[in-house]
Amino acid sequence: MNNKKPDLKNVDLKVKTYKEMNKEELQREVANLKAEYKRYQDMDLTLNMARGKPCHEQLDLSMGLMDALNSEADLSCEDGTDCRNYGVLDGIQEAKELIGAMMENSPDNIIIYGNSSLNVMYDTVSRAYTHGIMGNTPWCKLDKVKFLCPVPGYDRHFAITQYFGIEMIPVPMTPTGPDMDIVEKLVSEDETIKGIWCVPKYSNPQGYSYSDDTVRRFARLRPAARDFRIFWDNAYGIHHLYDDDQDYLIEILAECKKAGSPDMVYKFSSTSKITFPGSGIAAIATSLNNLEEIKAQLTNQTIGHDKVNQLRHVRFFGDINGMKEHMKKHAAIIRPKFEAVLEILDRDLAPYGIGDWTRPKGGYFISFDAPEGCAKAIVDRAKKAGVTMTGAGATYPYKKDPHDSNIRIAPTYPSLGDLRTAMEIFTVCVRLVYANKLLGEME
Repeated sequence: MNNKKPDLKNVDLKVKTYKEMNKEELQREVANLKAEYKRYQDMDLTLNMARGKPCHEQLDLSMGLMDALNSEADLSCEDGTDCRNYGVLDGIQEAKELIGAMMENSPDNIIIYGNSSLNVMYDTVSRAYTHGIMGNTPWCKLDKVKFLCPVPGYDRHFAITQYFGIEMIPVPMTPTGPDMDIVEKLVSEDETIKGIWCVPKYSNPQGYSYSDDTVRRFARLRPAARDFRIFWDNAYGIHHLYDDDQDYLIEILAECKKAGSPDMVYKFSSTSKITFPGSGIAAIATSLNNLEEIKAQLTNQTIGHDKVNQLRHVRFFGDINGMKEHMKKHAAIIRPKFEAVLEILDRDLAPYGIGDWTRPKGGYFISFDAPEGCAKAIVDRAKKAGVTMTGAGATYPYKKDPHDSNIRIAPTYPSLGDLRTAMEIFTVCVRLVYANKLLGEME
């Protein structure tokens, strides 16, 4: 199914869209849908699609990590570092080379952290908040601090900035990335804007990848704030669904260096959805100036992260080619799930002219836009029928979707059979909520 439009050859073209139906037709439709919805409720299901979690079969792919090291293994690095002991603040060289290849950055520009890139992002905001960036005023001492937030976007990004009391400004996403006309204007005019959240490849939740032009425009930003930073969360850099149809992203640090702004980007990544989400390794890639400042802070925070786990990942993968082959196995498991979601949306909603949805080539999500004013009611109905989804509004700052429209679909965790059932319940809920809405408008 891939990224193609639905095949309409097998669709009954005589089917009326809901907007074309008269009141009596809609009433009959609602009666039928209520009966179908009741049937699902009586099944007493418990299906969870709330977050983008790897499924059991995906986690099984990394069980070899448990055998990569044992009590007989040599736990020394090539330079003689004993990974069991203290030290090596910025990560072992072998891990920096492996993750550097994954992130498309030099090992010299990388710090290896613990298991969570979200933790690294939190620390990066926290450091700017309490101590400032490169001699600039700490954000906590400023009257106002703002962040740009492409929407729909990643709820955990928004949670970090909300926690620190940073004002979040929504910026519309397009299929090529954030609306750069708006980004350029706001950043250049307002020195209280200190950053922007980005998921540049297979974005959360839409699965969009930034175009070359978008990346270059980011690199050429001329912010009013000297301490403005792009928070570039490349969480899905190698998370392709297809071997022969993949999105490509040009490298932001190199573009910033060309544009004369080498310090403007913090780039984050991890192996969280590559190996074990709770036991992976995370990293930041950035300029040497930024790295110097980060290391100065890290010396007060830790003596070093888990080098044994870093070595374990290196031994398990060998190199970037081993990691890419590993990701093909992930794709083989989750690709049918993405295709099943799209198949059911195309079958159950497209003929009735209800909603819009994305067709990503990678990542972990599909973004669904319901008719305006319907998202909360759809998610609520789905939950009452046993299907838990990400809360409506979660993809917007402060969980406030001004159109009450966007719903994030996370296909990876359920089994394929459970996923198909969950999606069939979901489409019944979408149709029922929208039909009732249209009837209400007629009355």
